[in-house]
Order: sequence, then structure tokens, then C-alpha cells
Amino acid sequence: MSIMMDDHATAPLDLLIARRLRREREARGWSIADLAAASGVSRAMISKIERAEASPTAALLGRLSGALRMTISTLLARAEADAGPQRIARTADQALWTDPATGYLRRAVSPPGAEPELVEVELPPGARVAYPGTSFAFLRGQVVRVLAGRLAVEEGTEEALLEPGDCLAFDLEAPKGHAFRNPSADEPCRYLVALSRR
Repeated sequence: MSIMMDDHATAPLDLLIARRLRREREARGWSIADLAAASGVSRAMISKIERAEASPTAALLGRLSGALRMTISTLLARAEADAGPQRIARTADQALWTDPATGYLRRAVSPPGAEPELVEVELPPGARVAYPGTSFAFLRGQVVRVLAGRLAVEEGTEEALLEPGDCLAFDLEAPKGHAFRNPSADEPCRYLVALSRR
């Protein structure tokens, strides 16, 4: 028995993100100019992302997803789900995405659309990734557990330094958003994030 697969099933994540971003924008009846105004991202950059000519940074995805009133994780999960439904996410098939600005590597551990959603991140030495508060507006809960290295989590003016095995439940009401920072100059940090949507 053969299984028919469309091009979504083998598309790289950047292409799936491009298609999903355009779908989300068009579903709201928005033009590229409307999304640009709502997100503060230029029309030219949105156009490049939607044509898969540019890979968006984590910060840029935060601004776009916030304007669409969804979390980055929801946007990425929907993009990943476009590859087709599945209940088992085999290691070799888990979607990987690299932030071109920081080298932050994101692995979608759980099957697309699963609740809670599990994401494994590798943050290079000295890297910092910040997300606006709107990136978390639609989450019911978020927890992070450090697997290796050290992780500094900034919530507004507060910072928590986490060691391997430490687990932090986020204050999703922090109006200024959150940032993840690897304080090490020579060691990557690996951590697991669990996300529950409202």
C-alpha cells in the first residue's frame, strides 16, 4: 500500500512558516500593510518571510504572532501541523528551526498540535532571545526545565538563574515580556519548555 503525500509533508519549516503566516493574515482579511502596522515589522520583511525568502528571527516571530493574537508556539505548531497529523514525533522527524540572529535552535519535541506542547531549545553561549509580553498572551501556562548548562530567565526587572534540573513556572502576566539568556561564554544551554494554551 502506498501513502500519498503532498508537498507540505516534506516542506522545510521555513516554508511551512511562510505558508502559515500568509494563511493567518488572509484569514483575518488583512493585507501585508495591515500586519505591518499591527506588528511594527516592515511590509518588505513580511513579504520576504511569506515568500520564504527570509528566515524570521525569534524576536520577529514574536512581534508577528503577537499582532495576530497568538503565541509563537501556536504559530509554529500550526505551521508544523500543516505537514500532516501524527501522534508520534520520531526524533529524526521532529521539526528543527534555527533563529538566524542568535543561532538559537528550536526542536518541536511533541507531535504538532499536542497539549501540552513540548519544545527543546539549545541556546548558544552568550546568546539572548527576548519575547514581548504579547507572545505569551494566549498561554495558560509555561514551564521551563534546564537540561544542560545554565539559563538566565528575565521576567520584567527580575532574573532567575537556573542550573541543570531546575524548573521555573513563568509569570505570564509580566507586561514587558520575557528573555532567555545563556550566561556562559563557552557552553551551550539546553532546556525543555512545556506550553499550555488557553
